[in-house]
Amino acid sequence: MRDAPLILTLMMDEASFRRLDDLRRAHFPPARNLIPAHLTLFHHLPGDALDSVAATLAGTTARQPAFSLRATGPRFLGRGVAIAFEAPDLADLRKRLAAGWSAWLTPQDRQGFRPHVTIQNKVPSDEARALHERLGAGFQPFDVRAEGLLLWRYLGGPWEAVGEFPFRGAVPCNAFGGAS
Repeated sequence: MRDAPLILTLMMDEASFRRLDDLRRAHFPPARNLIPAHLTLFHHLPGDALDSVAATLAGTTARQPAFSLRATGPRFLGRGVAIAFEAPDLADLRKRLAAGWSAWLTPQDRQGFRPHVTIQNKVPSDEARALHERLGAGFQPFDVRAEGLLLWRYLGGPWEAVGEFPFRGAVPCNAFGGAS
């Protein structure tokens, strides 16, 4: 289990997390919904490098003030729907982390960063398209407060929380949620 991959996600404010998680609970197939709503920065970091990854995150987040990102609307994924974000500060933070971890990055994590929270996945395309259209018709952009980073170990479906790294001045949260 020590070598199981690590996943890095954004820690967001409680209200935004609840809003996105409510959407996920409402639209994600229940049998496949093993984890709450999340915005992934890295999908696969080496599990045996946990100490090094955690040290980098602790140093980085201690210097990083909290910031905002903007939910801009639904994104059609073919067999699902995500909420897309405009997030220049998050993209810059991810770019800095990626530079230090370049030797570890998988092809998926080397691709361009398109921040999103998946609220539906692995459904028939017509069902996804209908949700995309329904959400798009009434969507009002909203701001999300980035409070820190969360580190997880992938366990073949469910995830195990292994680290919480609040940004400078932010309040730590309870795994996957916002401030406690």
